[in-house]
Amino acid sequence: MPLSDAAREQWFAHVLPLTSGKRKQTGIAHAAVAAVFIRKTAPDAPPPLESIAKLYKLTASEIRVLDALLKVDGVKAMAEMLGVSQATVRTHLHNVFQKTGTRRQSELVKLVAGI
Repeated sequence: MPLSDAAREQWFAHVLPLTSGKRKQTGIAHAAVAAVFIRKTAPDAPPPLESIAKLYKLTASEIRVLDALLKVDGVKAMAEMLGVSQATVRTHLHNVFQKTGTRRQSELVKLVAGI
């Protein structure tokens, strides 16, 4: 989610819903519904997904799945959003995990937030 302040500096917020598994347990324990990562961007910096795509040589389908991961929670919701099967989403996620050296969806979110 792009943000800007009065000085026209660009900021970017990544919102990770706390809706399943360990994320849900953390949310219950701390009354939180989401984790928010905010970072400042340079004016000429490419969007985070574009940077990730170039850096890790992701295909267009892998980028769409990664984008869906940032917007919805769970493979089923991602598949519905993209209009593909859950197996297709899992395949692309597996490829993204291998290419980026990550093992969990939360690691991917942190990777995108760090770019």
